[in-house]
Amino acid sequence: MSVPYRQIRAAYSEESITVYQAYDPAVAGPAVAAQRFVPPFKRERMTWIKPSFLWMMYRCGWATKAGQGRVLAIDITREGFEWALGHSCLSHPGHGADQADWAARLRRSPVRIQWDPERDPHHNALPYRSIQIGLSGEAVDRYLDEWTVAITDITDLVRTVHAVVRSGGDPAGLLPVERPYPIGADLASIVEATTEADVT
Repeated sequence: MSVPYRQIRAAYSEESITVYQAYDPAVAGPAVAAQRFVPPFKRERMTWIKPSFLWMMYRCGWATKAGQGRVLAIDITREGFEWALGHSCLSHPGHGADQADWAARLRRSPVRIQWDPERDPHHNALPYRSIQIGLSGEAVDRYLDEWTVAITDITDLVRTVHAVVRSGGDPAGLLPVERPYPIGADLASIVEATTEADVT
């Protein structure tokens, strides 16, 4: 069964959804200890959250890139996640978008959406997209102060999975189980997710 071109896939429960970020130990350590992001994390900067484990591995090079040596799984409320989607704007104008309308929305939106090629365990691009969500301003404050439920350091898991990949093994059984995340038509329209109507 083919995967829709733009579909949100994630590990989630009834209450929360897991997103990933990678940081230097100086940021990751205090965050795990406090179970929330605290200094030296800078809330003034845009921060990107990613529901795709394998896209995070592509971005951080399996926790080998400078400043990305610790990978965190952050459980946030689904209410917060959907607030982010509802207050977002695509980083680039969508197909057929009015440039002026898009630019105005971009200026007032505290959340950016990017759809980038999903990756396999070897970092190869796949023929469908993965969502990246950039938080700034009010969205960062909500992320830090309201949405975060738990922060888990999964760097050991990352290294274990990477070792299997490097040895030519199949890491599928070690990967987080990511399912299509249900969003309504309104949110799908805002983030330009692929809907059943687009597929048929």
